[in-house]
Amino acid sequence: MCGIAGFVDTTSSGGSLAADRDRVQAMCDVMRHRGPDDDGVYVEPGVALGMRRLSIIDLSTGHQPIHNEDRTVWVVFNGEIYNYGELREQLEALGHRFYTSSDTETIVHGYEQWGEDVFSRLRGMFGIAIWDARSRTLLLGRDRAGIKPLYYAEAGGRLFFGSEAKCLLCNPEVDRTLDPAALDHYLAYLYTPRDRAIFRGLRKLQPGHFLKVHDGRVELHRYWSFPARPTFRGSERDALEVLEQTLASAVASHMISDVPLGAFLSGGIDSTIVVAMMTRASRQKVKTFSIGFDEAAFDELPHARQVAAYLGTDHHEFVVRPDALAIVDKLVWHFDEPFADSSAIPTWYVSQMARQHVTVVLSGDGGDELFGGYERYLPHPRVARFDRRVRGLGRALAAATWRTFPHGMRGKNFLRHVARSPQGRYLDSVTMYHRDERQDLLVPEIQRTLVDWDAEAYFSEPLRRVGDLPLAAQTMALDFETYLPEDCLTKMDRMSMAHSIESRVPLLDHHVVELAASFPPHLKIQGGTLKHLLRQMAFRLVPREIMDRPKRGFEVPITHWFRGSLREAFRDILASSVARQRGYFNYSFVDRVLDEHLSGKRDHALRLWQLVIFELWNRQYADAPAVAA
Repeated sequence: MCGIAGFVDTTSSGGSLAADRDRVQAMCDVMRHRGPDDDGVYVEPGVALGMRRLSIIDLSTGHQPIHNEDRTVWVVFNGEIYNYGELREQLEALGHRFYTSSDTETIVHGYEQWGEDVFSRLRGMFGIAIWDARSRTLLLGRDRAGIKPLYYAEAGGRLFFGSEAKCLLCNPEVDRTLDPAALDHYLAYLYTPRDRAIFRGLRKLQPGHFLKVHDGRVELHRYWSFPARPTFRGSERDALEVLEQTLASAVASHMISDVPLGAFLSGGIDSTIVVAMMTRASRQKVKTFSIGFDEAAFDELPHARQVAAYLGTDHHEFVVRPDALAIVDKLVWHFDEPFADSSAIPTWYVSQMARQHVTVVLSGDGGDELFGGYERYLPHPRVARFDRRVRGLGRALAAATWRTFPHGMRGKNFLRHVARSPQGRYLDSVTMYHRDERQDLLVPEIQRTLVDWDAEAYFSEPLRRVGDLPLAAQTMALDFETYLPEDCLTKMDRMSMAHSIESRVPLLDHHVVELAASFPPHLKIQGGTLKHLLRQMAFRLVPREIMDRPKRGFEVPITHWFRGSLREAFRDILASSVARQRGYFNYSFVDRVLDEHLSGKRDHALRLWQLVIFELWNRQYADAPAVAA
């Protein structure tokens, strides 16, 4: 696990070797938290590669950058390759000679043997840069699910890349002005777009893609797509048998490590399955780590404690309290971009606690998107009743009237929701500030820059490829390509790496992903039961009475905090003259939202949290560009 950074010339003019070495070193130094154990740089005319290393496998000889036999191919790599042993055997049989025991060197020889097809042969999580000195070609590749991040930017005759946005911001050529479209997307969905960034000059390499830079040309290629179409024809029992085998293989492969290893345990289905399979595969007690809250409605520690006791783990706990927001500035710095999922707070603390005991943790991320775990996959009872009573006429009437209701009027949101198609209703359910609200929130100057931008059309683009499938399959595919990589996995990567800890996600092993995608929706959601198949799997591993309870998401009592001890702190941030002079928001709208929330009329906690985070991000990255946490 590491952070990688570097650049390649896209024109014939290049800087001096000394200047290039200093620059790539600075790009690596700014993310030392991703790899405190080691660093390395490779520089030649026109290219520079660098890395920070968190040593996990081959502690003594895994120093990067790593090269081939004649030093014509160089690699820097962030992540883990779980099938590197099998790949190494294949490559050695083909005549390749290895000088380390690391998984990184497998990538080098794999590229020599298979070229650009190497990415599709890797089982793991990764952000990779490969430099081929013979053809003067740079390849950047990102794993299928987007577990590991990779940013890039074209500026000043170079293509820059890095594991975090802050690496690229070290370079004065990169345009760091705000992208209004990314702001609009953030306000709608809590995070910035999947291939853009809040900084106008930056782009994200999307999951399952690689970027090729050769002879001044930059080409984007997709090497893997989410296989959303159900192909499994067996019984539920058959599905459980093959799922158990595939999950066990994935968990065992993810436990390969030369350093201490543990797991995050919420007590829910996904993390329980991961920990149960770890205990089967381990000769030692598995170390588990859980987070709770003083507010009982949000506290899952009792459930996690039950699971830990049954499985016999070495269990550790931490309770998050409102004073935890003292860390919010650190969170903002580590995310680089505005990111408003408040569950980043407990993820920070559980990672901090785990780092005192282990260097690697496994988590249960991905189970909800792959196996149908979110309440929004089911019709809301109130909406279902509306459809039964008024049928198509009701949708037409709602469509004709909802816009006439003023903001804040009871019933407007419901009418807007039911006026839409089933896909539109799903999009409506995952939106924070809706289009009409963003039009009132954003000042006219910003609105004018968005005339050719449609956040919802951009966000929902993956639906076009699966529009003929059942709605549940469509929405799970959409979440896999949007919410999972840009929210869940971004949160886990940044918060674990902030504490120099590697997080692994065995449910997102591509063998598990492709198997899960092959199951028809009725195996995942039966009647009103979410995640049916994975729930049955959990019952094979732990007693039914432990697991047979309603789902509870990884929620934070942000509403209580906004109305309680942190009320004034939040109000002061949003009411500050600095915030109001930025020229992005109409503050009469902000004040109305704030007043409705504090009076108890409406719950706007997450929407207000978005605005707080955006203001704190501005203070770090716009007012005084951040260079250290």
